[in-house]
Amino acid sequence: MPFTEYHHPHQYRISTDPTQLDVTAIHRYLAEDSYWAANIPRATVERAIQHSLNFGLYAPDGRLAGFARVITDYASFAWLCDVFVLPEFRGQGLSKWLMTCLWAHPELQGLRRKMLATLDAHGLYTQFGFVPLAAPERFLELRTANPYGAPTAN
Repeated sequence: MPFTEYHHPHQYRISTDPTQLDVTAIHRYLAEDSYWAANIPRATVERAIQHSLNFGLYAPDGRLAGFARVITDYASFAWLCDVFVLPEFRGQGLSKWLMTCLWAHPELQGLRRKMLATLDAHGLYTQFGFVPLAAPERFLELRTANPYGAPTAN
């Protein structure tokens, strides 16, 4: 599949090319700053990236500014996860732009179901049509609580 690139009027860029990703920065954010992947091993992040459609958000100077990945079969289902914009780049509408570009990606069109889980970003995702589960009683999960160990004190 060819890589897709999007350009922002203020020189930001989004690319789906996984070779451009700063895996160290992604791992650092997920392991140290996210509530959903605290202490995640780097090898797990690398494997997740390898098996996902990734969206790297880059600042005008080329540094990673944000990230999102989609787990999908490219036919009927997509799970959006690991979405973040680094703190120094927040407040510029980049999360909305990232979601706009992500959901416009040609490989994510015509899907029957798109899902995500969030603790605190409902306001962002409802702008893109996400709503609470219509029939939560139909959904089950098999969950491992705190799979990466207790968060370290930093």
